[in-house]
Amino acid sequence: MPYVQRDLAGRIVAVSATESESTPEWVDEGSHDLNAFLLDMALGKEAVDGSAVRALSESDLAMIRVVEDVIDLLIEQNLLRFTDLPPAAQEKLMERRSLRQTLNPLALMGSDDGVI
Repeated sequence: MPYVQRDLAGRIVAVSATESESTPEWVDEGSHDLNAFLLDMALGKEAVDGSAVRALSESDLAMIRVVEDVIDLLIEQNLLRFTDLPPAAQEKLMERRSLRQTLNPLALMGSDDGVI
């Protein structure tokens, strides 16, 4: 999944797990258009603004980094131990730190010179 059908304005109007005549176009699962369509369906609304979905998604990404920085600060200040976090949270934090270290030398990510 997902294959989609679009209307004349280019908005997604149908989604299918399989390609067919009515749903010929494959889109990435993280597509902003697809997210807007799914949000429309979940809310029972028509035509949720795709730019609002995109802005919310970008805001989520920024907030993730803020939360990571707050966790780092709490650990640095000895207000929280890394091991106090659930194992799944520890795994996710370690994975993100590893990915940031991998990308940082390429200057693809922001500076890690400090916290917020």
